[in-house]
Amino acid sequence: MDVCYNKLFKLLIDKRMKKIELRKMTGISPNTLTKLSNNEFVSMEVLVKICRALNCDIGDIVEVVVIPDAE
Repeated sequence: MDVCYNKLFKLLIDKRMKKIELRKMTGISPNTLTKLSNNEFVSMEVLVKICRALNCDIGDIVEVVVIPDAE
């Protein structure tokens, strides 16, 4: 399984907000923002901070992508 944060970045576009603004609002590190941009795992604490800052649900910012087994 992998994660995808495209929903988060779409939400930022809809709110006309830049990634740097999100980082400042939430207090997340530049490294964490890079992880989000690269669809890497981040802590639940980070996801909750983002949800609180954007007043949204976790399903609004992240989705789990199931990769079928290669045979």
